[in-house]
Amino acid sequence: SGAFTTPWRTIRIADSAGGLYDNDLELNLNEPNRLGDTSWFTPHKYVGVWWEMHLETKSWASGPKHGATNDNVRRHIDFAARHGFRGVLVEGWNKGWDGNWFGNGRDFDFIESTPDFDLPDLAAYARQHAVRLIGHHETGGNIAKYESQLGAALDLYARHGVDAVKTGYVADAGGIIAPGDKPGEQRMEWHDGQRMAQHHLRVVQEAAARRIAVNPHEPIKDTGLRRTYPNWVSREGARGGEYQAWGTPGNGPKHAPTLVFTRMLAGPMDYTPGILSLKGRGGRDLESTLARELALYVVLYSPIQMVADLIENLEAHPRELAFIEKVPTDWEQSRTLLGEVGQLAVIARKDRNGPDWYIGGVTDETAREAAIDLSFLPRGSRWRAYVWRDGDNADYRTEARHQIVIEQKAVAAGDTLNIRMAPGGGFAIRLERLDR
Repeated sequence: SGAFTTPWRTIRIADSAGGLYDNDLELNLNEPNRLGDTSWFTPHKYVGVWWEMHLETKSWASGPKHGATNDNVRRHIDFAARHGFRGVLVEGWNKGWDGNWFGNGRDFDFIESTPDFDLPDLAAYARQHAVRLIGHHETGGNIAKYESQLGAALDLYARHGVDAVKTGYVADAGGIIAPGDKPGEQRMEWHDGQRMAQHHLRVVQEAAARRIAVNPHEPIKDTGLRRTYPNWVSREGARGGEYQAWGTPGNGPKHAPTLVFTRMLAGPMDYTPGILSLKGRGGRDLESTLARELALYVVLYSPIQMVADLIENLEAHPRELAFIEKVPTDWEQSRTLLGEVGQLAVIARKDRNGPDWYIGGVTDETAREAAIDLSFLPRGSRWRAYVWRDGDNADYRTEARHQIVIEQKAVAAGDTLNIRMAPGGGFAIRLERLDR
């Protein structure tokens, strides 16, 4: 008798694909924020010692190719400071990466770093440059080992001002090594089972107690609990940018406009965009265009966004890097202007901290003309549109994938912008208000 609580289930029904995305149903079914003031977390962009490992020019393991060295991390901190990026992710900083760690993780140590990585010194160097290190805890699916060190590992980060951590659970399905019921006992669990739901929540709660944000890879599905625990800022949970380096196949043109209306309905995704070189491992060509890489920063939402390419590749594209420097990660409102599942997605988002709007568009392997209705802008307002679009001959299947046109034009509320998207391409637009 009396009131009781049951689990909820939802079905989204809309007249259009865009109507599915422009909806916070599951988020709002969760309990309000339990953490109180979370102003300590700042939405931001970050670079990292990461893509070079996927290219196999550096390694997670120790040795002559080790990526997480003091010199290499300082180089990334300096780059982040020059370009206004708050974070530097460092993978491979701790012991346990040598040998077979996949689905194993027994050798990982979340407190002891490799001899060529000085956490206190690098964290202090980063803060001196208005940059923060982003921590990394790869478990290899061994949550028994991770949970035994969780509190101490997060304390270590907190002491050195590391206020965000990327976690990882790389293992085959059913390959999670969890503590058993008796001391010293272990058992195998599923990635998406109840034991892992409990584990992820524990990590988020322990991190919140130390004012640390969490971005899990190989996560459980987002069900909107980030409303209750706002430090659960993003997660992976689908094929991200790393598959462009080595995946067979890679992330084809249909992938992004499919993600918007499937995976992204659950919540933010740390896709790791920004491969401006359009090159993966061994020089393989990405199935993308230069303009499309910029579009992903608007189309695929995350309050933390990686600038994923190598430093030298990013610096070789100063005009495109200028867009990435400017694009926000925190939005006041979002609207899907055009969309069909697996075909195209055009999304407009307003900067939470200013008057500017941004529009991003991606298409599948079909070239398309996007007619962008600007009637969502305040009536009577005037704007300057800065446009990064595919070149006239651009095509994800040819070297013309690198062609990009950067232009600007005056527009007003109610105008229509016509932008061509090349096969596998896209565009990005910044709308700067002129009549403030």
